[in-house]
Amino acid sequence: MQKLKIVILLLLLSPSFGFAMDKSKAEKTMASVDLYGVLGTYGNPPRLDNGRVDNRRLLSELKDIHADIYHWLIYRGEFDWDDLKEFLPLARKAKIKVWVSLVPPTESKPISKWSSEPYGLDYQKWAVEIANLSIAEPNLVVWSIDDFVHNLKFYTPEYVNKMLSAARAINPKLAFIPCCYYKQITPTFVTNYKDLLNGILFPYRAESAGGNLQDATLVENEIATVRKLFDKPEFPVYIDIYATAHSRLGPSTPEYVKDVILAGRKYADGVMIYCHQDPVKAADKYQVIKKGFKGKLK
Repeated sequence: MQKLKIVILLLLLSPSFGFAMDKSKAEKTMASVDLYGVLGTYGNPPRLDNGRVDNRRLLSELKDIHADIYHWLIYRGEFDWDDLKEFLPLARKAKIKVWVSLVPPTESKPISKWSSEPYGLDYQKWAVEIANLSIAEPNLVVWSIDDFVHNLKFYTPEYVNKMLSAARAINPKLAFIPCCYYKQITPTFVTNYKDLLNGILFPYRAESAGGNLQDATLVENEIATVRKLFDKPEFPVYIDIYATAHSRLGPSTPEYVKDVILAGRKYADGVMIYCHQDPVKAADKYQVIKKGFKGKLK
């Protein structure tokens, strides 16, 4: 009986058994895909009169601002999933890698007017379909869920493990990098999720000082705090910068966007702009982003 107990204990501790197996896969994903130092924009693509994404114009603008990533949001457009499939081969030829993001239950029907379609809240199905698409189009390298930390009653560690196991069985190189906010990145959250995630998309809002879109001076400290909590020197943190106004905190200025880009490029593993800016309607911020993304930092 004692020998049997020892055998069971060794099996439970083995990296090839159950939950631990998926932790190992999560840690290996980032090593197999180069996701460091990326520069990109999120959502709000230019659209044609029929509502479909103007993929060629989007690529032209991404190249113009020196972006190497586009973060594709599947949300308001009925054909966003179909348009993504058309965008990916064009982006690959333009040497643009793609992230894809879904909305959580708190941003979906019936709470919201829209959902991520066509699979809605079936994230197990999304995991499989996105992974299959990433095999066909290898420049699809990351998938994400917006406001992930505000939906943890839905995204339990067990649910996320099952979801990611399905995706990683198809493509172990596909990274999962959800949107996580400063105040919700608690020791408990880190303990429960750190071995499942390949990094976090970190929307910067100076929340350690109460929250605003004016103070760019806390980027270094907040990223350092997040890294310390995860206690993994190589754990990637991608800063997400509000170029578009926040519903509660209001708009940001071009100067603020410039300062956070500079700090993000220095202290984060990559920079994402929320949202993609129109070169005419938001000319000031578009040019700030273009200048901020150009070249390497000294």
